[in-house]
Amino acid sequence: MSALLDILARVPVVPVLVVEDAAQAAPLARALVAGGLDVLEVTLRTPAALRVIEAMRAAVPDATIGAGTLTRPADFRDAAAAGAHFAVTPGFDPALGEAASRAGLPLLPGVMTPSEILGARAAGHAALKFFPAEPAGGAAMLRALAGPFPGVQFCPTGGITRERAPQYLELGNVVCVGGSWLAPRVLIEQGDWRAIEQLAREAAALSPRNQMARAAL
Repeated sequence: MSALLDILARVPVVPVLVVEDAAQAAPLARALVAGGLDVLEVTLRTPAALRVIEAMRAAVPDATIGAGTLTRPADFRDAAAAGAHFAVTPGFDPALGEAASRAGLPLLPGVMTPSEILGARAAGHAALKFFPAEPAGGAAMLRALAGPFPGVQFCPTGGITRERAPQYLELGNVVCVGGSWLAPRVLIEQGDWRAIEQLAREAAALSPRNQMARAAL
């Protein structure tokens, strides 16, 4: 779990990517990394997703590529075979945790309620994806969860915009946020990699509160 936290702590925002065409993978990854974000999540929401992970691994070998939206045990085997460094699920299920372990992938499981946090923590997870963040109560909910769960770090994802991201990053229990605004479909389809690089550069300039606290030590 410490290895996963170290990965997440490298960037204030993890781009959450939905890519339809594997040919777009390499220039997209290069643009995001050039903008300062070298931890990426490719969601398994398109038929091309596994090929996208493979292409990104080849294009930006020093970056860390995660596979997201894993919902079946077989997804972990496929993600590992494609070269993913870590796995992300929208919810938590012990069977998915076991599948991640068998595949050798650090897991960032999704949670939304205190009961789900208890279950994930009991399974040994100290870094959790708070999803869907905005519909589930946003920064106010995470602030409320900090008291009963002081040892848990969250990566909130779902509905977070560039404007709302700082509200999350100022919380001590948020290690980073996940954001789809960094690679909107229209920019990917237009091949406007310069615009995506600029969005990444702006996101990379954000500073989570807990990272600032570490820097002060």
